[in-house]
Amino acid sequence: MVSARRKALERLWRGNCTVKAWQEVEDPITHVTKHEEVTLYENLKCKLSHEKLTSSSSTGGPAIITEQIKLSLGNEYKIPSGCKIIVTQYDVTEEYTRSGKPGIFMDHQEIVLELFKEYA
Repeated sequence: MVSARRKALERLWRGNCTVKAWQEVEDPITHVTKHEEVTLYENLKCKLSHEKLTSSSSTGGPAIITEQIKLSLGNEYKIPSGCKIIVTQYDVTEEYTRSGKPGIFMDHQEIVLELFKEYA
């Protein structure tokens, strides 16, 4: 059963995401194991948010401005580190990778993302 808090959160989620991982897959005929991209989850409701962070240098240099990209989605999904997460929100699709351990909350999880370059 989904709580009222979770339903309220999901009303704010305007995106959908697909989670893919690079895994070993055994061919059922030849029994040869090879690596390929495997879809773990599809069309998960989510919310992508961007936050600018500013930090000052202790050496007196210029301030460093970075952007943190955060994905909010249901906490029932196990998203492995290093997987590819394809997010579509407001008609924009972008590929990301999970960069950190998710923050697990009562009704959702938040995952810090980086732009996807390649599988590790």
